[in-house]
Amino acid sequence: MLVSVNPATGEKAHEVESLDEDGLRERIDAAASAAETWRKTSIVERSKVLYAVAKQLRDNKDAIGALMTAEMGKPVKEAGPEVEKGAWCAEHYAEHAVEYLQDEVIASDASKSYVSYQPLGAILCIFPWNAPIWVAMRGIVPALMAGNTVVMKHDPHVPACAVALEKAFRDAGAPANILCNLPIPTSLAEQAIRHPAIQAVSFTGSSKAGAIVASTAASEVKHSVLELGGSDPFVVLADADLEAAADLATLSRVINAGQSCIAAKRIIIEAPVYEKFVGMLKERLAKIKVGDPTQSETAIGPIAREDLRENLHRQVMQTIEEGAECLLGGELPEGPGYFYPCTLLAGVTETMCAFNEETFGPVMVASKAKDPEEALRLANRTEYGLGAAVWTADAERALYFANEIQAGQVSVNGIVKSDPRLPSGGIKRSGFGRELGPHGIREFTNAKQIWIK
Repeated sequence: MLVSVNPATGEKAHEVESLDEDGLRERIDAAASAAETWRKTSIVERSKVLYAVAKQLRDNKDAIGALMTAEMGKPVKEAGPEVEKGAWCAEHYAEHAVEYLQDEVIASDASKSYVSYQPLGAILCIFPWNAPIWVAMRGIVPALMAGNTVVMKHDPHVPACAVALEKAFRDAGAPANILCNLPIPTSLAEQAIRHPAIQAVSFTGSSKAGAIVASTAASEVKHSVLELGGSDPFVVLADADLEAAADLATLSRVINAGQSCIAAKRIIIEAPVYEKFVGMLKERLAKIKVGDPTQSETAIGPIAREDLRENLHRQVMQTIEEGAECLLGGELPEGPGYFYPCTLLAGVTETMCAFNEETFGPVMVASKAKDPEEALRLANRTEYGLGAAVWTADAERALYFANEIQAGQVSVNGIVKSDPRLPSGGIKRSGFGRELGPHGIREFTNAKQIWIK
């Protein structure tokens, strides 16, 4: 049995019966069988299915959002919009898949030579708990529109969300088994990866778990795409629009209680504006309401699990012991639930814990850079490379930073976010491969070269 715990209360939220090894094999076999028919379905017909799924999600967004709130603590003000974003993903690929998958003609010595993007078969998608609908849809939708079927192994801490997502496909009239939910404990994930019918693996989660998934898939000579952790830099140079930068740095850090891999985690501030900008951050963070995620006025709910909160607090305490100044928060609350206050650590240097480890919670880290060159060096001083942001009024310098920062995506004078229209992914220990955009839908295709004389 997979049992979820409400992180706002510490009490049981939902339970879903888990599959044993035989059930696992049956589900994967069903998806593989469905793939033989689904791959022959036209992109126009696939699009109709995805439009219907989008409608189901929108029609049931409050109920699905409530499951997220109960299982991982997402505030209601964020839950509904996440379901809407999942629907947008479905609609985007329904509209643009023909364009993304069109044959690519390449001149050669043939009468005609081109690349045809063809489906692989059944794809195993392993999803995390932090965005149960959005992260799942951004993996599921491109794979399905490319003509594959999907076996969804969702995080065992959000089993009811996984059931609801599968139900949305079923209620939309999607062909049987093009999306198969795989409610299994993590201990059985290796068997799923190694199942002969699984052709490739998509994984979103921690770098440690991603390394295990990738090595297992590689041992079976199976392609994988990994979207892993991040310690994203948010660079503020002296000529930046400080008000706008402070607003978006705060927003990026506290969305989903700070439990986002692309959140702004290391705020690197050029020395001339350091003190002023840190004060602006403190002022904004102090106004944010942490509390009951079922209440519409709540901006930050609980951390998803007790062990995650304990690790976050360890990181904060260790960083303070190493010499950082705690300007806000930093205290472990008493009472039920796994809440953690908005915390601001200033004077954080590159040798400290919170600078080097990914912090998954509402903890903002402020570091001073003497000049733009040092800001760039500090931004790249990380084993991660997912997203990054740079704020400056100098267009030439902004482009220089965008080119030199080691990350999969860089936002200039904006917030790092995932968007169905644009590819998303990382480098270094943040993973490899891309999701979303035209690049994402081609990840799980056979780029077949066809030569005709």
